[in-house]
Order: sequence, then structure tokens, then C-alpha cells
Amino acid sequence: MRAFNLPGRKGLGEPPFLDGAIAVCIDQSERSGNLLPHALAVTGLGVPATLVHVLDAGRAKIRRADPIEWELLRREARETLERLADACGSAGQNIDADLIEGRAAEQICRWARDHAADLVVLGTCGDDEPSTSHLGTTARDVIDTASVSILLVPPTASGTCPVRYRRILVPLDGSSAAESVLPHAIRIAEAHHAELLLVHVASIPELTEVGPAEAEDVELCERLAGRNERVARQYLDRLKSRVARHGIDVRAVVLRGDVRSQLVKLVSEDEVDLVLLSAKGRSNRSDVPYGSVTSYLMTRVAAPILIVRTQPALAMGYRPAAIGHTEVRLPNRAMS
Repeated sequence: MRAFNLPGRKGLGEPPFLDGAIAVCIDQSERSGNLLPHALAVTGLGVPATLVHVLDAGRAKIRRADPIEWELLRREARETLERLADACGSAGQNIDADLIEGRAAEQICRWARDHAADLVVLGTCGDDEPSTSHLGTTARDVIDTASVSILLVPPTASGTCPVRYRRILVPLDGSSAAESVLPHAIRIAEAHHAELLLVHVASIPELTEVGPAEAEDVELCERLAGRNERVARQYLDRLKSRVARHGIDVRAVVLRGDVRSQLVKLVSEDEVDLVLLSAKGRSNRSDVPYGSVTSYLMTRVAAPILIVRTQPALAMGYRPAAIGHTEVRLPNRAMS
């Protein structure tokens, strides 16, 4: 293991929600250079970060390699680790590097468990996979297995160090799980002087139908949709006023329609730089690691997406408010 240094970054301060290690999972592709700057952008200084590179023995071209070729692969991987660390500077933050052999997803999950990692940073696709917004095999396997927060970085994301976010989107469905990420979003927005978008999508109510909808049915659906939008605006306005006390530029957005497609559309149209959300929302199903909206966004959004698996904010006295409550409670000073 070799230690590297990175430059200090004014204004980022202490990490928003991490106590344990960060695994920044890289490979031989050029797009791996995008991961470390984004890891630092969401965590700030003071958190142990490690570049984790797995020489995947399960890949056919490595399985057939002779000892000389294998050593050349090791040397190339070490050079990649050094190059990526040096690209971000030479002073201020210690960065470790681990070169591991084995199957990529299995070794990454083992590393995260053995080092009590709080965050795993992944590219959406690996060095032998096409550059699409869909998840590659390794990313999907890690996401399904590792019980830690995940930062997914698409190949189109900026790799310039330091990364600065201008606009951060937080989807909210009124659940305590969704709201628990707000202190993290506040801290990151403060650090980057970014605009914070608080978004709720009011779904269109469905009525059981066995034939053409009658006029009163259409009217009922419209009344329900209007009611949901009205309550959602009140809910987001209360949250907005509390968040704004931190001096953050915050905007509340209420949309109507399919939650998943509307969020993807908003990320694209508003040029969102980071999506921050809880792994699960209102449904909070115990038989799946992620909610349906989160699962959809991680395969469709063309911006970095930070998925928080735990709810540390609740242990800090954070009291979320559901839609319709008269008050929204945030910490006196989020993540301070």
C-alpha cells in the first residue's frame, strides 16, 4: 500500500456524514480518473480515502496470462493508481491505494466490510463495458451486495479536480427516510455554494376502471391530483424556509406525473450536477436493498448520484416531517 497526498480545498470542511473509510474503485479505463474528484467533492477533507484497484482474475485475458504478463498488469495498475492520485495534487489529504487480486465485485465488497467503509465510489461501467448510463456488471453486483452508501459516477461526469457542484437535486416523498439525507445535502450545498432543488412528484391517482371513464371520474382524479400538488407545495415550502436559514440558494419544485421519468427529465433539463437521495423512500420494503425510484434513477440518470443507505441524521436528533404536518424540523445547524 502506498500513501498519496491531495491538495486542501477551501470551504469543504469536515465530511457531512462519514466516519469510516471511503473506497474509490478504479480500473484501467481513462474514465476512472473521474471518480476520485467526485469522492472528495461529496466528502470533504478528513476522511480516510483509498483507491481500490482489483486485478480481476475472472476475466479471460487475465486468466490465460503467464507470470510475466501478470506482473506487467500489476505494474500497469500501480502506475494507474499513482497517476490518478497525482492528478489531484500533492498536499493536504492523504490518499491510500490498495491493489487487490480476485473477482472485482467480490473483492470490493470484502474490502468495504473489512475496513468498515461508509462509502463506495463506483463508475457506472467498467473498462471492458460500453460507456452508457446503464450499470455495468461490477457496479450492479456491488450495489446489490454491499450494505454501504454508494456514489455512482457516470463516464460523462467531469473529472477535473476539484469538482464543483452548481445544482444538487434531492427527491422527497414525505417519508422520514427521504428527508434524512437533507443534512448531508445542506452540507454539500454549503461547501460548493450550490443551488439545492427540493423536488416532489405528485403521482396521478388511478381509479379502477372497467370501461371508459365517466365525467365524474375524470373530475375526481383531477381534484385528487390538485389536492396532492397543493399539499406537496406546502410541505416543500416549509422545508425550503428551514433550509434557506443556512444561507443556501434553495428552490422547491412540485411536478405531476410518473415519479421516475419526471425526475430523470428534471435532472437533464435543469443540468443537475448531483442527485442525493435515500436508498429507500416511503415504501421502505425490507425484501429489497433499494426502492423502485432509486433503482430506476441509478440506471437512467446521467449525473453523479449519491445513494445513502443508512440514516445517521436520525441519530443526531433530526426529526423529519411527513406531508401534511404543520412543522418541519431540521437540526439547528445541519451536520455541524
